[in-house]
Amino acid sequence: MAYQKHLSPDEMFANLLAENRPNAYANIRGDAEHPHLYGIVKFYDTKLAGVLVEAEIFGLPSLSRSFAGSFFGFHIHENGNCRKPFDQTGGHYNPDNAKHPDHAGDLPPLLGNHGFAYSVFFTQRFLIKDILGKSIIIHSSPDDFTSQPSGNSGTKIACGIIEKNSRSFG
Repeated sequence: MAYQKHLSPDEMFANLLAENRPNAYANIRGDAEHPHLYGIVKFYDTKLAGVLVEAEIFGLPSLSRSFAGSFFGFHIHENGNCRKPFDQTGGHYNPDNAKHPDHAGDLPPLLGNHGFAYSVFFTQRFLIKDILGKSIIIHSSPDDFTSQPSGNSGTKIACGIIEKNSRSFG
């Protein structure tokens, strides 16, 4: 029997990112007050019964003059309707009726630095098939991880609809 190497999670994730063939994605666009805010969020199926999420966002507003970085709430919302002003996206995706911040759609906040944010994380809170057609929202303020029902993360400043991927990126 030939030796078969098992990839560690970090090797598996690095390979998925290098192949750059997500199973789903959302093109992010800013609202009327943030027309230069844009980016992409990619979703990769993994062999670990979860999803690798990669977000690359440009044009985030600077919220603090004391330092270059600012935190932004980042969530999956129930409805895939990104008509501006993004008021039809519904609440956080929450199929189990959990309290915040335990909704399936509660994601780690984005850390913007000079308008740019890059984030990669693994989650087992949802499968890709469960989030297709839902929206990804970037909020104007950081999530406080306490306030109910949604973390008091401010207004919705950017939105994208999660779509099944049938193309190659890169």
